[in-house]
Amino acid sequence: MTEQSITQGEERDYDEYRVIQDLGGWRRSHTCNQLTAADIGSEVTLMGWVQFRRDHGGLIFIDLRDREGLTQCVFSPEVAPEAHERAHAIRVEYVVALKGVVRARPEGMANPGMATGEVEIYANEWKLLNTSDTPPFPIEDRVDAAEMLRLKYRYLDLRRPRLAKNFILRNKAAQAARRYLDSLGFLEIETPVLTKSTPEGARDFLVPSRLSQGMFYALPQSPQIFKQLLMVAGLDRYFQIVKCFRDEDLRADRQPEFTQIDIEMSFPDEEQIMGMAEGLVRTLFKETIGAALPEAFPRMTYRQAMDEYGSDKPDIRFELKLVDVKDIFAGGGFKVFAAAPCLKALRVAGGLELSRKEIDDYTEFVKIYGAQGLAWIKVKEDGEWQSPIVKFFSEDEKKALAERLGMQNGDIVFFQAAPEDVANAALGNLRLKLGERFGLIDEKAFAPLWVTDFPLLEYDPEDKRWVAKHHPFTSPQPGQMETIASDPGGALARAYDLVLNGSEIGGGSIRIHTPAAQKAMFQALGIGDEEAEEKFGFLIEALKFGAPPHGGIAFGLDRIIMILTGAKSIRDVIAFPKTQKATCLMTEAPNVVGKKQLRELGIQLREKPAEAPAEQQKSEA
Repeated sequence: MTEQSITQGEERDYDEYRVIQDLGGWRRSHTCNQLTAADIGSEVTLMGWVQFRRDHGGLIFIDLRDREGLTQCVFSPEVAPEAHERAHAIRVEYVVALKGVVRARPEGMANPGMATGEVEIYANEWKLLNTSDTPPFPIEDRVDAAEMLRLKYRYLDLRRPRLAKNFILRNKAAQAARRYLDSLGFLEIETPVLTKSTPEGARDFLVPSRLSQGMFYALPQSPQIFKQLLMVAGLDRYFQIVKCFRDEDLRADRQPEFTQIDIEMSFPDEEQIMGMAEGLVRTLFKETIGAALPEAFPRMTYRQAMDEYGSDKPDIRFELKLVDVKDIFAGGGFKVFAAAPCLKALRVAGGLELSRKEIDDYTEFVKIYGAQGLAWIKVKEDGEWQSPIVKFFSEDEKKALAERLGMQNGDIVFFQAAPEDVANAALGNLRLKLGERFGLIDEKAFAPLWVTDFPLLEYDPEDKRWVAKHHPFTSPQPGQMETIASDPGGALARAYDLVLNGSEIGGGSIRIHTPAAQKAMFQALGIGDEEAEEKFGFLIEALKFGAPPHGGIAFGLDRIIMILTGAKSIRDVIAFPKTQKATCLMTEAPNVVGKKQLRELGIQLREKPAEAPAEQQKSEA
């Protein structure tokens, strides 16, 4: 039978070409990444997908792929004529099983880029386990198909070796975390997925109840309250690798459902929790990619991070700091600087090479963060200052500025005159772009950092009230509970975030553990006794029964895996992610629910108003 007589989609009249319904006792002896020169002469059985097929006239070669890797297999008319004749039917992405003998590749034909590159399998017989339609994109790492297409066929995208390796590594990280925490006496305990809506910050996903019509569950944004209740229960040390849900706007490192390594312990102080957390992160990096993190992670206060980096999650892999220069221009002749609520500068060594177009692009970039513009000064090689604003500076101001910033020939200095939050956001994000532009970031380095001494509360101008910087169960630092009412913005939290390469990978705190202190916190947040009882009454009740001091931390597993794998998007480390509009292109979720289901839930949807005819719209306009 010829190759032309067996084509995809045709009815097969010969039993030997039919897809078999069972393996007939065949068992896989090796994965497609295991065989080496040590196995030469062995008889093996492999199973997997056909990555490539090459017909060289006499010999037929296929690369067989499973999640572990590739093995080259050969069908020879001299070794196994029947198997060779039937191999003409094989196509890309067919699922096959084959038996054969391991042989060394011919001299000069070894492939050092493959783990199995020294050997190949000469097939004696094979079985067709399934056929495949032509995939909508090639199943290989170099694929340039649009992400939307790859998400629609995610199960095919996951066959690509690079993505498969991400999930193999993710599994290694999860198991390493479990072993580490188990060795320290932590218990893995599951907490409810259907719980009570207590929105603080991001919106809850709501689930209607059929048995209690008009009532709703919420999917948990975190197991925060439940893990505190486990401490009240005396279980002492808890952890969970848990799915959480937040109905918020998405970006490259955020999804509506995400996974945390959630941890809580009784009778700790900050040092104990942070030490445990450092050990966990070191273990994850060592056991997955063999990277050694420092024995002690550096620390920085929230205030220092904001002042010098414009961010509470600074990337400290490179030195490029923001400098406050407001005092230099106070009362000066350049009113834009003199009247600014905050004035910060960012000096970039060698920045003279930036073109005017690049500077204009950076000016547009900072507008994303609320900035009105971007002032700059270039220091030319002869020492002359080039800038539209220099003419407004006095000699004393120029001297003081040069001294504070350490300005050198060939530098450029960027300025941001704006409210503090805008100046920090604009220059802090510009700092990252400049770090990339000038090659200041060591992409192979890992720079962990603890950020501590966060404000307990921050003012929300939209809601015109104070809100918790982290969450309302965070304890203030010693002696500050009494001052919350009089100086809510001055209180500091017993909170700590772990930052790695500019990404927050974990955050935690010591919790409030007495009912009086928890009520005081609610009052500071403008939550009255009645509202507090309605939303958090069960927690306040629990705290009355001898709650121990407790605290913990939660790590974003998805973000950690992004860093470990070098992925550019969080979608590359989540098996079935959502798009930026929180939809699943593969299953077409969310979808319309039938009226019968809605009636059973006691829900009636509000009808969308019908659009008026075009003529009527025109007359009304």
